[in-house]
Amino acid sequence: MVEVSGLSLEQVLRELKEAGLDSIPGGGAEILDDRTRKKISRLKGSWTDWMDCMKTANKVGLHTTATMVIGFGETLEERALHLHRVREAQDETNGFLAFISWTFQPENTNLRAEKTPPEEYLKNVAISRIVLDNIPNFQSSWVTMGPEIGKKSLSFGCNDFGSTMMEENVVSAAACTYKVNTGQIIQLIREAGKIPAQRNTKYDILRIFQEGDQVEKDFVMQN
Repeated sequence: MVEVSGLSLEQVLRELKEAGLDSIPGGGAEILDDRTRKKISRLKGSWTDWMDCMKTANKVGLHTTATMVIGFGETLEERALHLHRVREAQDETNGFLAFISWTFQPENTNLRAEKTPPEEYLKNVAISRIVLDNIPNFQSSWVTMGPEIGKKSLSFGCNDFGSTMMEENVVSAAACTYKVNTGQIIQLIREAGKIPAQRNTKYDILRIFQEGDQVEKDFVMQN
């Protein structure tokens, strides 16, 4: 939008907000280090491009999320740097409502990589939860890891199971097609020993579910 309009990033985001937008997703972060980004996503720009967009969105009053994808062949130091940069930005703007990490899905791509095992994903979630204690919500990535690992992640730092999806193209294009319905989400959260609840985009709790209740909305668990 900035490129085709000739407007500044801040002006574009202000006009979107005035038109009714109140939040933007944090996809495209991948790994916030340019060595890895130049290898996997040259057209997405530098890590500072992503961060500038997030900070500017927060400045104009838009809430955002922060994301992280592991399994590209990045070093552990680069993963740590990613978390450090997200933490510093959150200290500055307090605009990230949630953090979502998942694993790179190598099938049907030109990148050669081994699939990251579930244990590595769960370890990354747990470490991220410790480092990013200034971000209130962590979302499980059952879409890439499957519902059972999604359930387990609720004991590794996640408090948000996510939601059902009307349409998803990116992960499914990499031959990853886990699916759950509303009833299964509620059951998985309860099996994890948590209480399912309905939330809105701003993470306000709208409804706590009793036995037998079902609503096709987003869910978080409450301790």
